[in-house]
Amino acid sequence: MATPVRIGMIGYGFMGRAHTNGYKRVPDFFPELGHQPVLQVACARNEENIAKFAKQWGYANIETDWRKLIERDDVDAVDICVPNNLHREIAIAAAEAGKMILCEKPISMNTAEGEEMCQAVEKAGVANTVWYNYRRVPAVTMAKQLIDEGRLGRIFHYRANFLQDWTISEDLPQGGAALWRLDAAAAGSGVTGDLLAHCIDTAIWLNGTVSDVTAMTETFIKERMHTLTGKKQKVEIDDACAFLCHFSNGSLGLFESTRYARGHKALYTFEINGEKGSLKWDLHDLHRLEMFDYEDESRLRGWKSIHVTDHSGEHPYMDKWWVPGLQIGYEHSFVHHVADFMKSLDEGTPCGPTFRDALETQKVCDAVLASAKNGSWEQV
Repeated sequence: MATPVRIGMIGYGFMGRAHTNGYKRVPDFFPELGHQPVLQVACARNEENIAKFAKQWGYANIETDWRKLIERDDVDAVDICVPNNLHREIAIAAAEAGKMILCEKPISMNTAEGEEMCQAVEKAGVANTVWYNYRRVPAVTMAKQLIDEGRLGRIFHYRANFLQDWTISEDLPQGGAALWRLDAAAAGSGVTGDLLAHCIDTAIWLNGTVSDVTAMTETFIKERMHTLTGKKQKVEIDDACAFLCHFSNGSLGLFESTRYARGHKALYTFEINGEKGSLKWDLHDLHRLEMFDYEDESRLRGWKSIHVTDHSGEHPYMDKWWVPGLQIGYEHSFVHHVADFMKSLDEGTPCGPTFRDALETQKVCDAVLASAKNGSWEQV
């Protein structure tokens, strides 16, 4: 019989739902795991709202104070799905209480806070992971496999972008439960921490560490009404960011993110160019991995579109799902992350990205923001 891992979920927004869906589906599609999640407690300040969430999604209990959730003996793992400024305090308290921790990204407001969080979980020896879910998209995981097999050879270029358009209106306020991502006091940064952090994590996973960066940012609308005060206040997050970088393996990187790209809701793409070939991926067609193999010397040499849906074991994760040709979606990346976390408990191994792994992404984000402010190259 599987060992239950009783989940205490703090937060009930978009990510709270995405994570919860992952917990609910794992027992159905990964029944062989020796650990399985149980929806034990959901927590938020508004009792009426969290009660509705718990009833809809199947949590057995609710709390309105995260400290009480952490104190509970019937919670094994704490899932942190709250604004970034709350991550540090909750994670350190959970670690000191001996709880496993699954934390939303970015790990922290800055590198210093992230280091405190890393030290806390490492001192306590608790299992931990950060929800950079795009690693678990089968096509992205397959890209990792191909790179590790040497199929691209030496890497020369890595480029990525993450484009949205939802903050263009000047009438959109900042702050509060719904729009905390526009408030620097809650989010720490804008698109750098919210969007580019995903790109950076994937890049580090696929291509290794970043050594230095030079960046520019822009805040297009300088003042917005604040939801909590009802007054116009300075906007301190970045609406757009672009940066160049060197990777430690000698390759060059080019990254861009914005919330002002009209017509794009969530365009996340990356392309990697190596001596033997290239790879590219697009979130809008997430089950496809495009590959160019220079060593293919036939008349048909060119870009190949690989439909990553084979269930025979050749394509990552797909043996758990449907027949070849029937793709899965965004939500399945969270199912895979939960499954990998449970498997890591079975095997006694880390589930990446760990807090320490995610701190590397935070260091890059901090260097990007410092470079944009100082107009200089910054070491990571």
